[in-house]
Amino acid sequence: MGGGIALASFFPAWAKPVSSGIAAPLPTVSGEDIKLTIARQSVMIDGKTFRAIGVNGTVPAPLIRLREGQRVRLHVHNQLNEDSSIHWHGLLVPPQYDGVPGVSFPGIRPGGTYLYEFDVKQNGTYWYHSHSGLQEQEGHYGPIVIDPAGTDPVQYDREHVIVLADHSPLSPAAIFRRLKANPGHFNFQRQTLSGLLGGRDQPLKERLDWGKMRMDPADISDVTGSTYTFLVNGYGPEDNWTALFKPGERVRLRVINASAMTTFNVRIPGLSLQIVQADGQNVMPVDVDEFQIGVAETYDVIVRPTADLAYTFVGESVDRSGMARATLAPRPGMRAAVPALRKRPLATMKDMGMDMPGMGGMDMKDREGDPTGEQNASASLATAAAVAGSAMAMGSASEPSAAADMSGMDHSSMAGMDHGGMAGMDGASGMADHSGHQMGSMNMRDFGNAPQVKRDPGVQTISPMPVDRMGDRGQGLQDVGHRVLVYTDLIALERNPDVRAPSRSLDIHLTGNMERFMWSFDGRKMSDVHEPIPFTEGERVRVNLINDSMMAHPIHIHGHFFELVTGHGDRAPRKHTVIVQPGGIATWDFTADAVGDWAFHCHLLYHMHAGMMRVVSVRPKGDAA
Repeated sequence: MGGGIALASFFPAWAKPVSSGIAAPLPTVSGEDIKLTIARQSVMIDGKTFRAIGVNGTVPAPLIRLREGQRVRLHVHNQLNEDSSIHWHGLLVPPQYDGVPGVSFPGIRPGGTYLYEFDVKQNGTYWYHSHSGLQEQEGHYGPIVIDPAGTDPVQYDREHVIVLADHSPLSPAAIFRRLKANPGHFNFQRQTLSGLLGGRDQPLKERLDWGKMRMDPADISDVTGSTYTFLVNGYGPEDNWTALFKPGERVRLRVINASAMTTFNVRIPGLSLQIVQADGQNVMPVDVDEFQIGVAETYDVIVRPTADLAYTFVGESVDRSGMARATLAPRPGMRAAVPALRKRPLATMKDMGMDMPGMGGMDMKDREGDPTGEQNASASLATAAAVAGSAMAMGSASEPSAAADMSGMDHSSMAGMDHGGMAGMDGASGMADHSGHQMGSMNMRDFGNAPQVKRDPGVQTISPMPVDRMGDRGQGLQDVGHRVLVYTDLIALERNPDVRAPSRSLDIHLTGNMERFMWSFDGRKMSDVHEPIPFTEGERVRVNLINDSMMAHPIHIHGHFFELVTGHGDRAPRKHTVIVQPGGIATWDFTADAVGDWAFHCHLLYHMHAGMMRVVSVRPKGDAA
């Protein structure tokens, strides 16, 4: 299934008339007693009406403004005809108020009210959302800003909260059904015959090699701009939501990724971005031109526009199938040029967990020797027809792609490999015996590299050579030619509260079968696991997240922060969510200081729904249970 549909066929044409600019602040609630009502409603996005779930009649939900040290009572009334909930993402609250049905409380019944009551122990930028079913996708999310009790170390003249999101005319259940039936259903950016002939996609041999592995390197995002409209504060790109400033001001942008499934690459052409906070935690200021923000992450950014000009805020989806767009301007009605979508990225050998130094074609930049693809364009029609025939024979998941030159590798053992059909079943385990599935000396299904991973059809690959990717730019940003934030750039502004060395280490594998849309930790989905991941109160543990899939995963733990292990010692950046790059390892140290049961999951909504979630249980000291 090549799919030659052009981006313009499903992405707004920027030449169309757009709004003169919506300069409207987010509805805000504050105080010690706050009432929130969850209900169905309709929303208008780019002139079209969509069904949604809102809070207090708005999408996104109202900005909740609190102050560090206060006590807050949040009365949440559910007017839906189904159970609902609110999780306070990143807030350190007692477990019964964390808002995860089945883990820490029973949920809020239709027509019912639940009182969340807790002390506000922190400051910074956070957000809240439903943890019931797939309601988050329908608009059940909102921002939280907590002002510090003392002086804010971040100095600014004006601030704007920017909530990034994705919205679809399809119901979340319909999206999930399509993903289960065909995980590539929303991907209209696969490699095509014309891409081969025009030199825009993989070279011929590379494409054939990836086809033999049944790997699709264009599979960067599961749900794309083919169905999503990407939003800023509930407004689409044509709506042109506008944030105002006076030239010369230091403007603080509190950027929250409240999307269901979209990683955004954020930039403002013409302005430098100074990162001052990550996930609500202050960091040493670092100047960049672009940053990648995973689902559930937050970044606070200072910009200093000095000219009487408008600037375009660009939130480009990681697969470049669309963008969230807004405007920064001195006055409403001003607009700046909107950049075109950049070329979509392709996965690399490194994304497959095969980081072999000296291997040709590791990154897109290694193609610079043939930038125009003239060698590929000279391929004969007979050869191209053979490629097309091969792709058709391999089915919908066989559109290969990546930026890797696998010449000289022995793929003979991979011919006819069928992850989807699981041919050659091993009767003892019910899993195909792919011990011969190797690339050179590397076996992509060597469970010796992950002995705790359950061997079943839900585990398609085990990364042969996963590496620490905390210093890597996010997908598609390797060669953009300007400064890009990476995790190793982040340094905590203040010394970490716990600087003890970990007493033990824990490996957790991020596993899945991308052809069946099956997702899990250690090969086991949430519904198949009855015991939590145990910790003891106060212990210090090093956690290694090992991504055995070819897709990035934003991993979030409830009730705690962790310190990224990036070489900054007692100034390690503290976060609650981290993107684990494909074929990569993300390592963090964590103090289990909140007794109770807590959710731990991938924050890609449909991955969590498919099973990529566990419960973490912190037991009191001296508890023998």
